[in-house]
Amino acid sequence: MIRSLVVALTLLLIPAVAAAELRSPEIYKDFRGVALKGYDTVAYHTERKPVKGQDGFAYEWKDAVWFFSSAENRDKFIAEPERWAPQYGGYCAWAIAKGSTRPINPKIFRIFNDKLYLNLNMKVHTEWLGEHNQFIAEADGQWPDVLVLAK
Repeated sequence: MIRSLVVALTLLLIPAVAAAELRSPEIYKDFRGVALKGYDTVAYHTERKPVKGQDGFAYEWKDAVWFFSSAENRDKFIAEPERWAPQYGGYCAWAIAKGSTRPINPKIFRIFNDKLYLNLNMKVHTEWLGEHNQFIAEADGQWPDVLVLAK
């Protein structure tokens, strides 16, 4: 009887455990847990260019480590992370619009309406720029459901 109960509970838990494993993390990060490959998310907005962050100016948010080029940028992020964080968790905006998650090249970005969007490569970026309003609307409709890998 106890064995049957254990088997039944195990069968009930397997789908929940499997579903948890079939989900991309909310924030795109490298194998070290670093967001934006170490680039300063605030600098994209304030300097309009990618700026590498420094170890001394790090902050953990949403299970990822974010690096900043200055204490001022780190503090801005701490005060309003949703304002400064990239759209779609830092995944490629074009890929999110297409219903998947892809990594990014932190040097390929665009700011629209004070929001940071990143792309995988220049080919994707050029296509995305041509119809960015449509791609943003499509990606907004996919996010965050696209994080679930098995639909």
